[in-house]
Amino acid sequence: MGEIDYENAAEMTEELQNRLVERLDTELLTDRRSFLGGLGAAGSTALGIGSSTARAGGGDHEEHGNFGAVGEYRNENFDPHEFLRSFNTGQDGQDNVPQRVYEENGRTVREFELTAVDTTITIAPGVEFPAWAYNGQVPGPTLRAVEGDLIRVKFKNLGRHAHTIHPHLRNLNPEMDGIPQNGPGVLDTGESFTYEWIAQPAGTHFYHCHSLPLKEHIHRGLYGTIIVDPDPERVRENTRDYVNYQGPMTSELREKLVAEAKTRNHEYPENDDVQELVMVMNSFDTNFDGGNEVYAANTRAFAYGVGETDGEGNWKPGESIRPIQVDGQKPIRIYLSNATEFDLINSFHTHSQFFDYYDHGTTLMPTRQTVDTIMQAQAQRGIIELDYSDHQPGLYMFHAHVSEFAELGWMSFFEVV
Repeated sequence: MGEIDYENAAEMTEELQNRLVERLDTELLTDRRSFLGGLGAAGSTALGIGSSTARAGGGDHEEHGNFGAVGEYRNENFDPHEFLRSFNTGQDGQDNVPQRVYEENGRTVREFELTAVDTTITIAPGVEFPAWAYNGQVPGPTLRAVEGDLIRVKFKNLGRHAHTIHPHLRNLNPEMDGIPQNGPGVLDTGESFTYEWIAQPAGTHFYHCHSLPLKEHIHRGLYGTIIVDPDPERVRENTRDYVNYQGPMTSELREKLVAEAKTRNHEYPENDDVQELVMVMNSFDTNFDGGNEVYAANTRAFAYGVGETDGEGNWKPGESIRPIQVDGQKPIRIYLSNATEFDLINSFHTHSQFFDYYDHGTTLMPTRQTVDTIMQAQAQRGIIELDYSDHQPGLYMFHAHVSEFAELGWMSFFEVV
């Protein structure tokens, strides 16, 4: 794609972001639906059509200077670009997640310390949201283990409200379910509990607070991803547990599935050949009226949009809004989940490319092949695998295909280099 394409993409990102921030600043005067109606008259640039010099309604964006420089996030406590590739395994991970890995009774234990806190997060430039968060970030830290490991989470609640951690895993002990009725129940301020879960089944999973009212505890930010890598040797021994396939299990197919399992297991060198990303689709009701005003992948509206660039993969230092840069010659794997509250579904759509989708990531054969759009209900998750090796370098958009969500922040780009 030429330089003009980068300019158009940057203008579109800025235009949509400006209008979102303005809408939040004047939300008492403009309701959610009329804002979207006004966006229809925003001009061709905002919609990616026609002249790159058009401006939305001729608006003066300087009047909103109280939000800081348009197009730049000032709070660097959470970086959605770093979060994409941050996997906490007990050995490696984020500095704000105390963790270790060790052997106990013949089993690998991956131990993590998670703390619930009240905090303020930035969801658009200059726009903050009062969140409840694990380790001070939304989404919470991504935990990663190998199937059969013991995941041990030392949890402490330092928030003002009672909280828990509920895992979407095959948990055999009801005391460890993280709900008000079992085990320690909800943990009040200052209380602690150690959760223990066997990492099963292999796949991408969800964890969240299960205190009531549940919708508020999730909406405020208490959720995250657990990735359970398949064990290639278990796949070899019990191959049919990993496929939704009833045909003959040939030795060739078995070895193909074992090879796929190795690419998903962070302890195998084959995993290094895949570009792995974590994305949590989320949303924010900024005026607490039961309807979302901001949508995003990984919390920050338009964080993977286009900022200042020379059009050759070089970004202005400090630019916090930029596309996800990927190597066009290596496959991409996205661990995708949906944490959106108040809306029944969210979706993921790629431009100019189709992908394979593994619902919940629990199979080694795709549940949907050659698609460019999938939908997820809240807590639904899956693995997306796509490949740009036959594409030209440049920008490729992806976004929610609920148009409202895209226009309110959930619009992004891959930059293939």
